[in-house]
Amino acid sequence: MKQNEEIIEKINHFLSEEFEVDEARITPGGNVKEVLELDSLDYIDLVVVIESNFSFKVKPEDFASITTFSDFYNYVISRVNSKELA
Repeated sequence: MKQNEEIIEKINHFLSEEFEVDEARITPGGNVKEVLELDSLDYIDLVVVIESNFSFKVKPEDFASITTFSDFYNYVISRVNSKELA
């Protein structure tokens, strides 16, 4: 459980840095696209940041189901956990 909290903190930190957004605006129920003001090129940056921070490949279709930061956290946590079990 503690590991999940660390992952969420790490995500919030790098999103805040990368997209110059106040970390307080990044909340579980917040809309990722709206809060980070993402356009299609920003999604590429987001993928690169995830891959470099968590060392797994992101498929573009994985983002289709991600709307809120909670979805985003769950996606990264499940990928990190499945990578560690492999």
